[in-house]
Amino acid sequence: MGAKIIKYFKQLSITRKVIFILITILVIAYIFCLPRQLFHVPYSTVVTDRNGELLGARIASDGQWRFPPRNTTPEKVKQCLITFEDRHFYHHWGVNPVSTGRAAYQNLKNKRIVSGGSTLTMQTIRLARNESRTFGEKFIEMILATRLEFRASKEKILSMYVSHAPFGGNVVGLDAAAWRYFGHSAEELSWAEAAMLAVLPNAPAMIHLSKSRQSLLNKRNRLLKQLCGRKIIDSSTYELAISEPLPDEPHPLPQIAPHLVSRFYQERNGKYSVSTIDRGIQSQIENVAERWSNEFNRSDIRNLAILVIDIRTNQVVAYCGNVNFERKQSGNQVDVIQAPRSTGSILKPFLYYAMLQEGSLLPHTLLPDIPININGFTPQNFSLQFEGAVPASEALARSLNIPAVTMLQKYGVPKFHTFLRQIGLKTINRPASHYGLSLILGGAEATLWDVTNTYAHMGRSLLQLPQTECSLLLSDSENSEAVTSAKTTDIFQPGAVWQTFNALTEVNRPEEIDWKSIPSMHPIAWKTGTSHGFRDAWAVGVTPHYAVGVWVGNATGEGKPGLVGARTAGPVLFDIFSLLPPTQWFKRPGNVFVKTEVCRKSGHLKGRFCEETDTLLILPAGLKTEACPYHHLVTLSADETHRIYENCANLEPTIQKSWFTLPPVWEWYYKQHHPEYSPLPPFKPGCGEDALQPMQFIYPPMNARIVLPKQMDGSPGYMTAELAHGNPVTTIFWHLDNTYLTQTQDFHKISLQPTPGKHSLTAVDSAGNTVTTTFYINPL
Repeated sequence: MGAKIIKYFKQLSITRKVIFILITILVIAYIFCLPRQLFHVPYSTVVTDRNGELLGARIASDGQWRFPPRNTTPEKVKQCLITFEDRHFYHHWGVNPVSTGRAAYQNLKNKRIVSGGSTLTMQTIRLARNESRTFGEKFIEMILATRLEFRASKEKILSMYVSHAPFGGNVVGLDAAAWRYFGHSAEELSWAEAAMLAVLPNAPAMIHLSKSRQSLLNKRNRLLKQLCGRKIIDSSTYELAISEPLPDEPHPLPQIAPHLVSRFYQERNGKYSVSTIDRGIQSQIENVAERWSNEFNRSDIRNLAILVIDIRTNQVVAYCGNVNFERKQSGNQVDVIQAPRSTGSILKPFLYYAMLQEGSLLPHTLLPDIPININGFTPQNFSLQFEGAVPASEALARSLNIPAVTMLQKYGVPKFHTFLRQIGLKTINRPASHYGLSLILGGAEATLWDVTNTYAHMGRSLLQLPQTECSLLLSDSENSEAVTSAKTTDIFQPGAVWQTFNALTEVNRPEEIDWKSIPSMHPIAWKTGTSHGFRDAWAVGVTPHYAVGVWVGNATGEGKPGLVGARTAGPVLFDIFSLLPPTQWFKRPGNVFVKTEVCRKSGHLKGRFCEETDTLLILPAGLKTEACPYHHLVTLSADETHRIYENCANLEPTIQKSWFTLPPVWEWYYKQHHPEYSPLPPFKPGCGEDALQPMQFIYPPMNARIVLPKQMDGSPGYMTAELAHGNPVTTIFWHLDNTYLTQTQDFHKISLQPTPGKHSLTAVDSAGNTVTTTFYINPL
């Protein structure tokens, strides 16, 4: 074909060759004269809920309310525009010769421009080019309009026009105009509203709501009369339409989920985003947040954030980044959902899960709850009390700090640090050594987004759903990957999650809500947290349908004495769940547990001398945990008042009995809270010595480093050494660095004033049992 054209071209005369080349150039110029993208303007950031209802918008960078382009035009607007602007729109190729000729005649006759004669296609080109109106420009518009007709459908051309037409002031495009003038979407426009918007672009500067209202009303009503005359609307619709008044002034755009809108403004600027938010739930959540915020303001607690995730669909249905967005003070515009905050106790369930999954813990294993000092780190429980020993599940439910620290010490800080990173806590980004054991008590920072997502992952594991990052955009939204992360590894396993959630349904500390007493309240696995200095209050809850995260505090970081998770974030959490539909509890995972006998008192696997046991379901990994170390077989006198050693066993009647015995310090505190606990009876005089160490230092622990505070006169202060003994009536003899100090009975405490350096403290009881601890006094 190309060869034939070349042969034909060679046979032409020079004149015809020139004409042929000119025609070819003109054809090529015509084909490429229209830019691939007509409009180069910034757009507003627009966010809707999952059903397309507007949540909010942010103005375009040029100060115009110009929503992203539409793909369709509502039928009422279409009929009004075509009737008013271009009745032959569907019958011409971009230029209407009759209209153009009539306009040229009228303009020449009046010696000024009184009629444009432009079709809607030509007006679309004029909006795109934004050039001054001259005869030369009009000719260019005509050429480009015909070219646009070849490229785009009539519906596409019409949608381009309504998306960029001026509607007065800084309102551009149909969608912005519908919301600004009538407070609803373009699809909901009445005939009167559609007619008003159809006539506005014709002279947007001359006709405005605040001036020339009568002229605008007359124009609108004339158009409605034309629609009635063309049988597009009936007479009753016409009468109703002309009776509608014009709007008084522009409406403010909705301000629902404003922090989410701001987030999209940063991440998807100038785009139309269909979010996963349910506007109904969002509005209810915002009402709850406002009500509680008013309550907390009395205590100068100014900020609150709430995140609700539907764990079945893996989508966010409510996003309340803060309260009082319109007030530009007190950190109200900070999106706390994305802000790293101290975690408090909110990470404890993850450690409990990890140790269950690894097989280093059973759900009810006794954990120490005694004073500890680990290289100067001396954690305290919130109650400032010690209970000696507490089952692991109860320690989690009551959020006890000391058992959590001992668990982390056993599990390992580096391993737990790695695990937290794996499950999605991205802001824990410093080395494990930076956090140390404080990692479990709020020494790290996390976002409400990451924390709530991680709890949602746990719930999704029980529903056998992929543990992916939840989304904020519906899957069919453009570029949804901008706010949806890739699939993560399914780290959480359902068996250990089931046991963890069972422990979390028992959360019921005295200062918290007794949700079991509320008949309508459904089961919730929930956890609270409070950061050091009362700066952050957390509450996270999970049901088979929802994961809810709540944060309460001051975005500026100020601490307040009443800012406790159980007293602030917890009540908000339950208020939210009372709004959500109730659900049945998770089904127990199948084929992941094994039955085994567990000691009822210690929570360990049944030991040789355990008499009271329960048959429980545990993970197979739990079978490698230690058998109960606290039950021992002891030989007693017939009246059970003394223990008998072997060399006396043949001299009098004896009995053998299994006895539950805790280490001395555990026992010292445990028996204060458990009156049923029976310490071992003492040995009968002359009949043996204790094979079990009967005493233990409470303070100082081995290798403790201690700083003695100065007294008022500047002299060094004192430290108090304390010891627990199984026999409450024994006498203890104290020695410091091999120097005898004193003796004590009943209460074994002494005050010391050692010099800086290393010291050895030894205690000897009246039976000759000895215990020693080493400590260091650091100079001031």
